[in-house]
Amino acid sequence: MYTGTALFDLLLPPDSRSLKAKRGYVRPIVAALRKVEVAAAEVGLLDRHGRTEIGVAVVAADPGHCTRVLDACERVVAGRPEVEILSTRRRLHGDDD
Repeated sequence: MYTGTALFDLLLPPDSRSLKAKRGYVRPIVAALRKVEVAAAEVGLLDRHGRTEIGVAVVAADPGHCTRVLDACERVVAGRPEVEILSTRRRLHGDDD
């Protein structure tokens, strides 16, 4: 059994100063990620400058499947022109971890 995780550090548009505005950008991204059949959630708003983190997780019997799903998640986030990806941290955990 393998678990793949990814954490996306995102820069939101300048008009996302309020919590309501930030959620307006984050919720559609999380909804799109869930269509890839992963667990996805906003991890937290990092600062007042429009940064946030979104985390995803996938569980599979095959490590290659985890990698393909995380690749698909990265394409979903990268395809959102309203946000900029500052960094992506990915991990694959197996039986030996």
